[in-house]
Amino acid sequence: MESLIIFDCDGVLVDSETLTTAVEAQLLTELGYPHTVQDVVDQYMGRSAAEVAGLLEAMMGAELADQFDADSTAQIHESFDSSLAVVPGIPALLDALDDNGVRTCVASSGSHAKMKRTLGLTGLRSRFEGRIYSATEVPRGKPAPDIFLHAAASEGVPAEQCVVIEDSVNGVRAARAAGMRVLGYGGGLSDRAALEAAGAEVFERMDHVWPLLSGVNELSRRTDQSLSSEESAVSVSTRPSLSSDCNTSAAPSS
Repeated sequence: MESLIIFDCDGVLVDSETLTTAVEAQLLTELGYPHTVQDVVDQYMGRSAAEVAGLLEAMMGAELADQFDADSTAQIHESFDSSLAVVPGIPALLDALDDNGVRTCVASSGSHAKMKRTLGLTGLRSRFEGRIYSATEVPRGKPAPDIFLHAAASEGVPAEQCVVIEDSVNGVRAARAAGMRVLGYGGGLSDRAALEAAGAEVFERMDHVWPLLSGVNELSRRTDQSLSSEESAVSVSTRPSLSSDCNTSAAPSS
């Protein structure tokens, strides 16, 4: 089996992309730049917040881009606080990986403050403590390979021994550019054919991951049973509280 499983965050661990893209599409349209959710997915999903900010500023100017950032951040945080859930199947998959000594980490286009919020709200933060990497730490965001190479180097694992789990075309391209195998989550917003064209092995549910990993046939049967009985979301009422230092930009990222 590969030595390190690298998870993207938004859309893979937490079901944040559906909430984020809906807010962004509506606000961009209200500001005079009509966007559908699919437009937001195609143009911005998987890119770093800094890169998206530059694209928006070039499109609408600095003043409107700043307004969009402030308004979208507030609305997305409100949406997260009320509705954010774990991607179905993730807790059981993480349990199986942990039980069998498979190393994991997170490598995301989002900032550390954003992941502190999203992983904290969903109860996943402790599962990756000390192994969370952000594109803010590297020169280039996805689709450049920098974040995945940084995560692998930080964990002391060669790129060829890593598997990335991604849900965006830009993320798949970044993983492939890093020389890593990439599993593309087709149960999110990205088109399956687009993920495949970018170089991913596409799967539809998290209980499909084990069969795609080498040498785990017996374990996959046990994991399938666990995943099939798992709750699909974490109750909002049981989520931990957050400190105020999480109130940072929620610009399109993954």
